[in-house]
Amino acid sequence: MRPVRLLALLILAVLAACGPREPMSVQGLPHQFGDAAPYAWRGRNVPAAYAVHGIDVARYQSNIDWGVARSYGVRFAFIKATEGGDYTDPMLNHHRSAARAAGVPSSAYHYYYFCRTPQEQAAWYIANVPRRAGDLPPVLDMEWTPTSRTCTRRPPAEEVRQDAAIFTSILTQYYGQRPIMYLTVDFFRDNEMWRVPGVEFWLRSVAGHPSEVHPGHDWTFWQYTGTGLIPGIDGRVDINAFRGSEPEWAVWLAQRAQR
Repeated sequence: MRPVRLLALLILAVLAACGPREPMSVQGLPHQFGDAAPYAWRGRNVPAAYAVHGIDVARYQSNIDWGVARSYGVRFAFIKATEGGDYTDPMLNHHRSAARAAGVPSSAYHYYYFCRTPQEQAAWYIANVPRRAGDLPPVLDMEWTPTSRTCTRRPPAEEVRQDAAIFTSILTQYYGQRPIMYLTVDFFRDNEMWRVPGVEFWLRSVAGHPSEVHPGHDWTFWQYTGTGLIPGIDGRVDINAFRGSEPEWAVWLAQRAQR
């Protein structure tokens, strides 16, 4: 074989190896997604039963080709914005701009700390997340923080729900859309968060369908894995499903996107 032809073949092989690859199929997941630590999904209540899927990301996902991710089925994104009253995720602006450029609807989420008032935290979020037409509603992420170096406080459930109501009310007035609330399994149960009125829930449930883990409670988004694998995204990523069909997603977007 001639040296020039051999070199060309080697270059093509390297380029092919660097291109996006579809992860190995995992039972119960959409065929284009993989999982580094898959749950044994069974029956009809599985992630693949839903038509619309998206991701949530933070600084840990520092290398995302949003165009590739979108082509493989990423339809929306929740992007970390702030924590407490003094921290902003360093990848916030990059992820927001890149997602928008790729045509992926997104919003930003706030990680709540119970050592600052809801008013302080709402003001910090607003200072760092400008209103943009077409964005999804803002998101409040509430969960216990036992490993935090600065705030491990666990207030009583009534106070937790009151804080959530104050925070979401302030953001509703500013952004013109009610925030979505993200909740882990234990936090949702410990604080009876379904008692917070007028909120859409994004529930974590990586070892069972929400109807099994959160029976009798409504939800709009379901985080079904924290170890997902998607072409265009280096490393693991959280993957979520929208509760509804393609037409229902279009209606939800029309009603809930910021104007």
